[in-house]
Amino acid sequence: MTSLLRERRDGGVEILRINRPDKRNALDTATLGLLNGALRGLAEDPELRVVVVSTTSATALCAGADVGEQLDHAGGVARMEAFAELYALLEVLPVPTIAVCVGNCVGAGAEIVAGCDLRVGGENLKLAWAGARLGVPVGPARLTQLVGLARAKDLVYTGRSIGADEAASYGLLHRVAPAEQAEAAALDLAADLTRQSADGLRVLKQMFRELEDTAQRVGYENERLVDFQRTGTGLPQG
Repeated sequence: MTSLLRERRDGGVEILRINRPDKRNALDTATLGLLNGALRGLAEDPELRVVVVSTTSATALCAGADVGEQLDHAGGVARMEAFAELYALLEVLPVPTIAVCVGNCVGAGAEIVAGCDLRVGGENLKLAWAGARLGVPVGPARLTQLVGLARAKDLVYTGRSIGADEAASYGLLHRVAPAEQAEAAALDLAADLTRQSADGLRVLKQMFRELEDTAQRVGYENERLVDFQRTGTGLPQG
């Protein structure tokens, strides 16, 4: 069974479902390759209207990196480069993106959540930027723009987990639903977007990117991430 399932719905809505339920959708090198390959292809698809990033299990969207994956130093660097590519690909995707935020959304999972344009939360959400414990230089590039500097510092420095109510109060979640219905709620939101001008939404997406300078912000953080893995302590590798 592949660790990434894809489905195209009417109206140009693409669903990407991470499918590693036994690992709470922690991302290994192979799954990152599938995700990045899908996003590269979607960026060139003129029929694409919306991308929904989801999961086959409502217990987790993504619990971060699969730190149990057996890697040597070069493999660890290659995996971190793949994470950096994932964040960059989400940033450049020319259509709106929606994250289905259910269960564990931790580390890289939190970065996927922040990297999407819109977010639908499940009532079981456990959202955490947990990298500070290991010294991972990640979080400020995306989160600050979403919740403001003071709240971003709180969440990134402490790594504490927040639930759906707190995330919604910060403006992170646009809709909240029971966990098993969160994807359906995200697809309802996607349907709302497909009723707008396709070209218009692409232009607006580009305007948001340029006005917020997100490419520069994500690029800066990605450089720090890869250097952390190449020359610093890095993420655990098995």
